[in-house]
Amino acid sequence: MYADDDTVRRILKDSGDTWAVVGLSTNRSRAAYGVAEVLKRFGKRVVPVHPKAETVHGEQGYASLADIPFPVDVVDVFVNSELAGAVADEAVAAGAKAVWFQLGVIDEQAYERTRAAGLAMVMDRCPAIEIPRLSPLR
Repeated sequence: MYADDDTVRRILKDSGDTWAVVGLSTNRSRAAYGVAEVLKRFGKRVVPVHPKAETVHGEQGYASLADIPFPVDVVDVFVNSELAGAVADEAVAAGAKAVWFQLGVIDEQAYERTRAAGLAMVMDRCPAIEIPRLSPLR
């Protein structure tokens, strides 16, 4: 288990409302697209991070976390596990408060580094599942 319900609840409720979603593109068939919709319905600002830097859900996209010109609270990671550790390190460098690795995204060393840097972290879980499971969060 890579996060308890208290950590999940704290990230969803108290870590802030600006979520960078790494791997989010205009491809509606990808999980990131649907999860971003759920996050928006829950009141989060969803910032797409993808090499194409596409506008998604009305929000301008950026090619990397470093390109985002404003603070990001949570970094939600939809990339392969092999790439996720570097994204977690970028989230720490960007000053994020939390990192969330989606279902199937697992990097235990990145988890330890991120937690050691003082960020809250969830791994191998999905906020679109956790929001209704832990409701009411507000």
